[in-house]
Amino acid sequence: MVRPPLSPEERERGRRLGALLREARGARTPGEVAAASGVSLEALRKIESGRVPTPAFFTVAALARALDLPLDALAAALAEPRTALSA
Repeated sequence: MVRPPLSPEERERGRRLGALLREARGARTPGEVAAASGVSLEALRKIESGRVPTPAFFTVAALARALDLPLDALAAALAEPRTALSA
């Protein structure tokens, strides 16, 4: 099955997801977060840069858990453009 191209809104949400994850990572290195989450360093880098705008739910959940970031806070932040995390 061929997946339809992503909409501009989906691409923007992916960029926001990456920015929110970078913000939540703080001073931790990408390698530290990758190791703590079980997500590959390359996948984390792609998500943070927006090159993977729609990562799998379990990937996002693993990253959120490693970053002590509640999924509901992440979802709320992604629902509104330019919303910072307040978790």
